[in-house]
Amino acid sequence: MQFSLHKPASPNPFSAALDALEEIVLGKSEKIRLALVCLVGGGHLLIEDIPGVGKTTLAHALARVLGLKFQRIQFTSDLLPADIIGVTVFEREHERFTFRPGPLFAEVVLADEVNRATPRTQSALLEAMQEKQVSVDGETHLLPRPFFVIATQNPLEQIGTYPLPESQLDRFAMRLDLGYPAADAERALYRAEDRSDLLARLAPSLSPHDVNELQARAAEVTAAPALIDYVQALVAWTREARRYEHGLSPRAGLSLVRMARAHALVAGRNAALPEDVQAVLPAVVNHRLRPRDPAITGHDIGHELIEAVPIP
Repeated sequence: MQFSLHKPASPNPFSAALDALEEIVLGKSEKIRLALVCLVGGGHLLIEDIPGVGKTTLAHALARVLGLKFQRIQFTSDLLPADIIGVTVFEREHERFTFRPGPLFAEVVLADEVNRATPRTQSALLEAMQEKQVSVDGETHLLPRPFFVIATQNPLEQIGTYPLPESQLDRFAMRLDLGYPAADAERALYRAEDRSDLLARLAPSLSPHDVNELQARAAEVTAAPALIDYVQALVAWTREARRYEHGLSPRAGLSLVRMARAHALVAGRNAALPEDVQAVLPAVVNHRLRPRDPAITGHDIGHELIEAVPIP
């Protein structure tokens, strides 16, 4: 079965946002695009990397260029669930209890160094990510729409970290690493104006309403039966090849389809193609699959799948 190439959507609403982001985070065009795809696809993003490579800058720039409210939460070993969710307090002058929302009630939340918090606090964050709401003292409070979490994770060999369990890693649609910049991008960074000053002047290209509409449009992007066949073949191969401790779950397959749809929309198309699946595949699967062969790293997994599974 052949794929049909639908006409590009015009004009592309993401062009200005991508251009602005690339002026702030230098030399990381592909990672910027994937972060935007993750948001548009309605997922959450995990970034694992060393301090100082631009994780916070990327999260803040993404929020500003999309016109979204941004909050940064520094995760530490003494952070409690109530510190991020919020608490109910008694207002003596009104003689009533009132919920005071925590920093989680923002449209873009940077959960910085999430693996330095205890498992209890990690679970509270990940539950909110999944349910898009929190319950405090028997009352349910809806989180904003859109709601996008960017969690950063230090390399596990660093002191004072609590590894995220596999069941919680699976809640993230994508995992990225930014890495060191190329030499020319790093030189431009040293010569340029301070990033915080550039961020302060960054004008929104979209609004929260626009982002909600684009997320709805991403869910309607055509995924032809042949594309679903391709995704199903990729998922099945991870279960049958015996190269991983466990194959991909149905949730992972759903994330792959959702992210491929969002990638097509960001590219200006209203139909997802195999190239969209392949573009998002490494970021979708590299934190979900544990190779039996320790020589295989997370960076190799997506490329191995692309080479092993032919397009229908």
